[in-house]
Amino acid sequence: MLKKLTRAPAVLVAAALLLTACNGQNDAGGAAGDDPVSGGTVHMLQNADFSYLDPARGWDGGVNAFYRLVYRGLTMQASGDAEDPNAIVPDMAESLGTASEDGLTWTYTLKDGLKFDNGDPITSAELEFGISRAWDPEIGIGSPWLRNTVDAPADYAGPYQSGDHPGIETPDEHTIVFHLIAPFPEFDSVLAQPNAVPFPVGTGAGDEFINDIIASGPYTLDTYTPGSLIELVRNEHWDAATDDVRKAYPDAWEFEIGLDGATIDERLMAGQGTDVNAISGRIQPATLARLQSPDLADRVLTADAYCTTYMGMNTTKAPFDQVEVRQAMNYAIDRASLQTASGGNQLADPATTITPPAVNGHKDFDLYPSDDGTGDPDKALELLASVGLQDGFSFTLDIRSQPAMQAQAESIQQALAQIDVTVELNVIDTSTYYETIGTPSQQSDAAITGWCPDWASSASTMVPPLVDGRLITDKGNNNLAQLNDEGINARIDEIKAMTDLDAANVEWGHFDEEVMALAPMAPLLWEKGVFLPGENVAGYIPNTSMTDLTIIGLKDPSAG
Repeated sequence: MLKKLTRAPAVLVAAALLLTACNGQNDAGGAAGDDPVSGGTVHMLQNADFSYLDPARGWDGGVNAFYRLVYRGLTMQASGDAEDPNAIVPDMAESLGTASEDGLTWTYTLKDGLKFDNGDPITSAELEFGISRAWDPEIGIGSPWLRNTVDAPADYAGPYQSGDHPGIETPDEHTIVFHLIAPFPEFDSVLAQPNAVPFPVGTGAGDEFINDIIASGPYTLDTYTPGSLIELVRNEHWDAATDDVRKAYPDAWEFEIGLDGATIDERLMAGQGTDVNAISGRIQPATLARLQSPDLADRVLTADAYCTTYMGMNTTKAPFDQVEVRQAMNYAIDRASLQTASGGNQLADPATTITPPAVNGHKDFDLYPSDDGTGDPDKALELLASVGLQDGFSFTLDIRSQPAMQAQAESIQQALAQIDVTVELNVIDTSTYYETIGTPSQQSDAAITGWCPDWASSASTMVPPLVDGRLITDKGNNNLAQLNDEGINARIDEIKAMTDLDAANVEWGHFDEEVMALAPMAPLLWEKGVFLPGENVAGYIPNTSMTDLTIIGLKDPSAG
């Protein structure tokens, strides 16, 4: 998934987050102390608005964490404090899916007592309708996994234009059957994607869900002022007995949007008023030194990186249509400078592969080495000269309007200036950034962004979505390089067909190296996270991709 890095995870990267046991006990390492109890309001302080309230449109770490509060699906990622928080577990389904012998049909049975926030029942019909919205050409710009796995005619355009989905059967109110394009052993993970959620039949056309929602999770929307405020209150029709993951401790959530990163840090450090009940995304690099004070150190939490920040290069535009030029960029970029610009080694490690070390399937390699991580401009100049670009060139780099990314972009500018390459920055508002760079007709020559696996137990969702040429779309495109290489596409199919997932992960590591030989992107950083929750927050386990908001609560609901 695209991660908002400041994705996310991923939003907007500023608030990308994920993940307590049934008794509320929070014994996982790195969690805010004491047990959460029911009641009170948790506050989220964030720089940017969420990309979309509509889960068919949004797909990034920050908004995915938000979706878990208000929407439910057949399956979901386990809670953040689970023994294996990356596991996929049943949600509205009684169990994980049952696959046919040939792997082409998956069947699920719904639990009893499922309802929307207006009290209407959720049946297989509402699930089929909600899931089929992923095929709408205007609305379905979020996660591509349903479209990539569930069989549908080429001209199927979602429920509003084409009616019921021909690849999804609902033989009765409690049963839903999916017919796949090809066997996909990880299909339970596909149904844990944010767009695989129910909606009342006929709702959500056009812009209906831009400023409103119909909730199936423990909270529903009370107030939404775009760019400023989101307030969630309890969904009185959510039945905790049907939900084994979400603890839903707070009575309400308040998302305060549009705050400067430095302001957020100051408020969290001061801990005045309701800010004792507040959380946010990563702290700013400039704040790091101040966290050493004794009154703050006990509140500081860290999280490892399992997302990759990278610069994607548009291979359909000159000169990035030449592999030598793309390889030259990989040699020339000063990753040590990027690390410094991103807060130093406490917050980031230089990345040389697409798959980060924390994700199963990582292979350690560096095809574009330098002695000290500062780049190899001589090798880069040699490659540019080999294609007649010894005098350099200029290109436009898309970046988000946030200080951290601007600092990274300036580092790239300075490094590439050494090889006579001029980088012009196109600064795009964070709330529209991912839609812009994911629309091929609007993207520039290159873009800085981030990518997190959609399920970290496997590397199958780390590299392939970024380079599979068959998945390039007019909107919601994740293959920013627009690479469409027959050998790469065939290799993806080869590994995906493997039924031994451990062996497949080994091959995904080799595949990462094969892709980097073509250099459609330049891996930049693996960004770690340092977080500072309010002193009254409990059950908080930060994650650099997506933090599980559904297990967070307060130690004392009356505080603040």
